[in-house]
Amino acid sequence: MLQKVNNTVSLDQEDLTMSSILDQLLKPKIDSLKEIGLYRSIRSITGPVEPTVIVDGKEVILLSSNNYLGFANHPELKRAAMSAIKELGTGSGGSRLISGNLDIHQELESRIAEFKQCEAGIIFSTGYMTNVGLITSLVGKGDLIISDELNHTSIIDGCRLSKADIKIFPHKDIESIMDILIEDIKLFNYNTNRKRVIITDGVFSMDGDIAPLSGIIKLAEEYNVIVIVDDAHGTGVLGENGRGTAEHFGLKSENLILMGTFSKALGSLGGYVVGPSILIDYLRNTSRSFIYSTSQPPSICASSIAAINLIEREPNIRKTLWDRVNRFKKGLLELGFDIMGSETQIVPIIIGDSHLTMEFAKAIIRSGVYAPGIRPPTVPEGVSRIRVSLMASHTNEQIDKVLTIFAREGQRLNII
Repeated sequence: MLQKVNNTVSLDQEDLTMSSILDQLLKPKIDSLKEIGLYRSIRSITGPVEPTVIVDGKEVILLSSNNYLGFANHPELKRAAMSAIKELGTGSGGSRLISGNLDIHQELESRIAEFKQCEAGIIFSTGYMTNVGLITSLVGKGDLIISDELNHTSIIDGCRLSKADIKIFPHKDIESIMDILIEDIKLFNYNTNRKRVIITDGVFSMDGDIAPLSGIIKLAEEYNVIVIVDDAHGTGVLGENGRGTAEHFGLKSENLILMGTFSKALGSLGGYVVGPSILIDYLRNTSRSFIYSTSQPPSICASSIAAINLIEREPNIRKTLWDRVNRFKKGLLELGFDIMGSETQIVPIIIGDSHLTMEFAKAIIRSGVYAPGIRPPTVPEGVSRIRVSLMASHTNEQIDKVLTIFAREGQRLNII
């Protein structure tokens, strides 16, 4: 039993077992999450990531995958992965700086740098590790980070771990960035020892909108500031050649550092940073999440290379994705749903109340559509939503079926 002794909480000796300690310390927190409708459980998906999957024994249309181009089960990626396993095995056996640096790791780094039209690249085991490793290596105590309020959690955590000064600007607000820069320069002048970095998602993963990158780059060049763009959800989707947010705006800048992932449109796993060669060399020598992690399995690298090749060779896959996205958005708007002006393949359907959001999510999965509700703390209070993400492999018939289900359940629950 818990007792308060000298303003601290302790446990009776008779209760000192791990299960009882955890039960008494954690159960109230879990119960609280349940009471306020924020408790989460994990659903089991059977089979490959395709437009239809089996969830808890029921076939449903999958509308929540980041597999935007449908590559996660693509025959070409699977052949590349299986070939790499046969030739190189299932694991690298070490970190990159010890014995885990295989030729295929360097091939992928060269390939992603070439695709992004940058001097050099470095790969990490996950996207989260990429942001944490990049930010904590590049900036530190005495530096300034200017970060969009809706940036991904991996960016937020990287900023906090860096111990730099952090200023958060209102979402996509260029004027606020300029105000922060002007104020900081007044305080510190143009101190060459103080690095100033603007960090933003390219495509925001919950709202589906795009960062105002042209304006950010203009400010960066005027005030001699570095820009980091997390292009996880833009790579493979945006731009004439699928190169991402910078290509979407026709931008090339020496002040731009691009981070991204292989785990979304490219259907594989891992993250990367591309930019000037001096930066990549620096990260190899300083980034803790790179130095102290076992490198990716050869099969993962092979499938990522195959995905880049496929994006370049078959632009019609990307065109098909946009056809599906435009059809779906048009239907939602005609029904009266609020999609927050989504500009991309990520479509937020705003419900507002978290409990009503979960009711809608349960209703549509009963009808054969899997698109989970997104609640705080992932999104702010009052804007809980169904986050839909479309794939090029969805059919028009599936899109129309989803719209019919959304219309019926939305009217029944008085959402539209």
